[in-house]
Amino acid sequence: MSIEQRTFEVKEIDESLRPQIVSFITESWGSPIMVSRGIAHSIDQLPGYVALENGEIRGLITYRIQQHECEIVSLDSLVENQGLGSRLTALVEETAQRQGCHRVWLITSNDNTHAIRFYQKRGFTMCALHLHAINEARKIKPQIPLIGYDGIPIEHEVELEKAFEKEDHASQ
Repeated sequence: MSIEQRTFEVKEIDESLRPQIVSFITESWGSPIMVSRGIAHSIDQLPGYVALENGEIRGLITYRIQQHECEIVSLDSLVENQGLGSRLTALVEETAQRQGCHRVWLITSNDNTHAIRFYQKRGFTMCALHLHAINEARKIKPQIPLIGYDGIPIEHEVELEKAFEKEDHASQ
């Protein structure tokens, strides 16, 4: 199927989508729980955006806003190289700016070089490396595997951020 023929409906998550989101996240990540910086997040309870194709989830992003910061908690796209992940990320950035956040940030694991590249291409910067944090996360979510992408041991959390200029959200 060519790019032009694919149509995605992108919309804010609503309660009618929650059961489908639980199933989607559990299939992708082993459970509807994500852990970042020692905090367990129930993905099915977070705000976010979903991309649907013929009623099926093809992309999902969730976030949480706290103390003028927006954390991207999860991003999944089953359709690569068509801008879906970029579109979902941009929606969260716009939401964060409207709500007065001074940065958007996220955690990924050290093995997820694909995600690190994806976010850096979109203006995110690595701002912290949390050594051995995944060992602590496994105490909360034991489904986290020991070995990840490309046979790399999953051990550390990599924090990336995109800071907004003061004028980007001050006028909002």
